[in-house]
Amino acid sequence: MVKPVDAWLLPDGVADVLPAEAARLESLRRQLLDHFARWGYALVLPPLMEYLESLLSGSGRDLADLTFKITDQLSGRMMGVRADTTPQVARLDAHCLRSEGPARYCYAGTVLHTRPMGIAASRCPVQIGAELYGHAGVESDIEIIRLTLDALHIAGARELHLDLGHVGVFRALAAAAELDCDTEASLRDMLSRKSLPEWHEAIPTRVGAAHQAALLPLPSLAGDVSVLAEAKVLWLDAPAAVSQALADVQAVVTAIQQSHPNVVLTLDLGDVRGYHYHTGLVFSVYAPGHAREVAKGGRYDHVGEAFGRARAATGFSADLKQWLDFSNATAATQGILAPAGDDADLRAAMIQARAHGQRVVQQLPGALLSAVEAGCDREFFYADACWQVRAVAS
Repeated sequence: MVKPVDAWLLPDGVADVLPAEAARLESLRRQLLDHFARWGYALVLPPLMEYLESLLSGSGRDLADLTFKITDQLSGRMMGVRADTTPQVARLDAHCLRSEGPARYCYAGTVLHTRPMGIAASRCPVQIGAELYGHAGVESDIEIIRLTLDALHIAGARELHLDLGHVGVFRALAAAAELDCDTEASLRDMLSRKSLPEWHEAIPTRVGAAHQAALLPLPSLAGDVSVLAEAKVLWLDAPAAVSQALADVQAVVTAIQQSHPNVVLTLDLGDVRGYHYHTGLVFSVYAPGHAREVAKGGRYDHVGEAFGRARAATGFSADLKQWLDFSNATAATQGILAPAGDDADLRAAMIQARAHGQRVVQQLPGALLSAVEAGCDREFFYADACWQVRAVAS
């Protein structure tokens, strides 16, 4: 069968990672995992695929449209290729690790999406993230956000912009107003689109008079941290859950202003992203030159419920490939070029150099490379009855 001339082309949203970029990607991955380890986060490596009911259990159902489905040839059951690592970590926390106190996990691995999540986004991002289970206090949210900002700094990101929200605000106001499911879903859609004309038309007609004043300003409560003071005045008589949400947001603002004073803070108290998934504080981090967030996260306390162990949980995730944009550094040309041959002394010199972390590339007979082609800045040469190393003449 004759293959088409474009058989080597990859699908849309899928790209190779070539040597220079792969070296940078792996170096950054190692730095970040070491960073997480210094904060006490243990590395986990869940499998690329699982039975579909596990991947899409509980909060994972929101991932159904993003998940590739395949049939297991051994059991005949449906499996899915992971589109997000968080449901897998929830399964590990519930069934494999079962710590009774706070537990910290981190991960870095490829996920697969049926469609890109944004303009120019990859369908096979290298997802990196960290999650903290077993603590419901705002202190763990603060830890995760600080961990995220420090990780971005390691990657080379500067002039970061942190946007904070809390899905509990709308959820509490909707519950107090006793909205039916259809009304709540409709209002949530308007809120997510920030469609003020629709919102202002719907509230007087679909919400009881006693609760209109609390809901009406919600889409407009977005901006700098002064929004918090305004919200506290508007919601003096709001449900206790709203007051607690504002207190949590205030605690995060205060903490980040102290630890990361150069990060620009904005708030959106009507943020309902991941409404079926998140249960409290949510955040996104933005950087200049990027149209979409470079990291996102928040609290998802019910994520383990489908696995029989609903523990408080908060975390963040990002696409490691996207973070390579923060540094324009190219892979350094470093290494020692060795001549071809099986000389015992040369072999011993190469072994010793590699044992000390040096990169050594040996020539092959009949296929000689220049130092530049081999990515080397030094070379072995024989003098004074031993093999020595010298810089390659430029």
